[in-house]
Amino acid sequence: MTPQQSIERECTRRGKDEVVDGCRRLVRQEAVDPQLVRALGGPGADKFFDGRPHADTYWLRVWGLRGLLWAWDDTAMREVRLALGDDAWRVREMAFKVISHHLLGDFTADAAAGREDEVPRVRQAAHQALTHLTASRA
Repeated sequence: MTPQQSIERECTRRGKDEVVDGCRRLVRQEAVDPQLVRALGGPGADKFFDGRPHADTYWLRVWGLRGLLWAWDDTAMREVRLALGDDAWRVREMAFKVISHHLLGDFTADAAAGREDEVPRVRQAAHQALTHLTASRA
């Protein structure tokens, strides 16, 4: 099952609003139902429920943003903005993918600035977002 299919199934099961709310909470680093985390992150999510500390909890924020790719609501704009300043480059990269996918024009300046990110994959995602945003206005 693809991430998109898993997220769509979860929206059918619990409702889109609840999925969006959970995704937003993950980006804000708040507690979320473990079953939602598993739906968003797949089998790799299980390790975060073993009771041990993990250095790579940024994946939870990445998965929250990935959920917003397929279950979007404008209430998540604040979390996208928050993600753009995240220390973890994978979180910033996924935020630009959300911006690109949903053509979030409020982030055009952020996409332009993101082309200067220190991480090549973030720069590429920012460039793609800027390209999609400017093409959508043409």
